[in-house]
Parts: sequence; structure tokens; C-alpha cells
Amino acid sequence: MKILKIKLPLPLKLALLLALLLPLITNGQVLKKPIPDKLVVLTFDDAVVSHATIVAPLLKKYGFGATFFICEFVTPPFTDKTKYMTWEQIAQLNKMGFEIGNHTQNHTHVNKLDSVHLMAELKYIEDKCAEYHIPKPISFAYPGYDTSPKALPVLKAAGYQYARAGFDRVYDPEKDNPLVMPGYTMLDTNKVLIYGALKQAKAGKILVLTIHGVPDTAHPWVNTSPALFEEYLKYLKDNHYEVIAMRDLNTYIDIDKALTIKPLFKK
Repeated sequence: MKILKIKLPLPLKLALLLALLLPLITNGQVLKKPIPDKLVVLTFDDAVVSHATIVAPLLKKYGFGATFFICEFVTPPFTDKTKYMTWEQIAQLNKMGFEIGNHTQNHTHVNKLDSVHLMAELKYIEDKCAEYHIPKPISFAYPGYDTSPKALPVLKAAGYQYARAGFDRVYDPEKDNPLVMPGYTMLDTNKVLIYGALKQAKAGKILVLTIHGVPDTAHPWVNTSPALFEEYLKYLKDNHYEVIAMRDLNTYIDIDKALTIKPLFKK
């Protein structure tokens, strides 16, 4: 059988070679080391009291990391300590080794804020963290998943490295700007979706999960029952997932280079 040989001009050869090498070059720029399969980031929103009483002890039991995004809701009021943590409890989460992140002062959607008011909302939580000897947050979560291109320079200027949105897709650190990080929301009603999402944590993709109260008496429409939550934790442990806080992504990601990626505000 005669093999047909095609001679390509040198510029075309170089262009094809560059196309083959570009993914490797990009990988080397953004990643400090390869993303392992089964990497999961656990995040918890809204400072719900069950984070201290139920979630943290379970995470310790299974040896998992996590990030807790703190805000002070107006309705139901943050002063209702049957629904929300005290700042002493939040400080205790920090002492237990968990990350404390910023969710704005009052769970205010950033698309409704100008840069001055967004900075003020961020600073309120930062000041409370300083008061309770908690490190200044470097991770942020968009309230209601409402993003805004105008928020990114404010977050970056304030020293934030990661900001979690929604979108119901896995996080690709080579394609997603870390200030518009996609993730999935865990609910009592979407078990099939979450187990399917867990299987997508491979080939350089990271699963970021948003969880609210376990249970959530303040906002029951985003509830996760303790039994279901522990079922997920057992599955993660039995199947050898690595479960980390958002800040721990710095082990794998060169954040300065990742922040230059063009943001995607969509699924």
C-alpha cells in the first residue's frame, strides 16, 4: 500500500505545531501542577446555625475541608440565633481549620451595587473577621448567584482570589476565571444531579458544591437534610475524593495567571 506524503509549507507546519502545543502551554501557565481526578470544593452559604452544630462536626469526622461564606441576613434577621451562627461560632470554625469567606454584609446581590457600596459590603465582613481574629477573606460567593462584570475589578482590588457563582457546571481552571467560578447547588430535591456532577470531577475539572443549611430553617427552599448530607460525605470518603476549601486551590492554580482568563458569565 502506497502512503501518500503531503508536503506542507513551513508556516503551516509551525501553525499546526502551535495548535498542538497551545493546550500544554496554557496548562503550564495556569496550573502549578495537574488537577487530580475527584477533586471537590465544599462551600456553605449564609452563616446558618447548623453549620456549627451539624456540618462542622461531620466534616471533621470525615476529614474534609470546606469554606463557609458569611453574611448577616436582614430577613430572617441575623440576630435570630435559632437560625444563624454567632460570630463566636464563626470564629470557632476558623480555629477548627475551615476557611471563612465573604458573602457581603447583608446578602446583597452585586448587580444591584455600585463599586463603592460593594466595597463597603465586603469591608464589613472583613472588619468582623479582624475583630474575631479570623484571616482576611480571599474567597467570595455571589449572593443569589447574581454576577456582574463591574464586580470583578472591585473584588480583585480588595484582594479576592476566588469568587463562586452558580451556572450548574464544573470548574475548569484553564478556561474559567476564578472570580467567576461555576458550581452546583446541593438541595434535598436534586440527588440525581449531584451524583452526576460528582462523576464530572475528572480530566482537569473541579466540582464546586454550594450547600446552605443542614438543615436550613432560615431558608427551607435550599434545605439539605443531615441524613442526605452525610450520605454524600460517606460517598466521597468511600470513593476516595479529595475534599478541600476554596483557598486550597492555590495548591494547584497560579492565581495571578488564572485571573487573566476572560470571564464567562454563563453556563
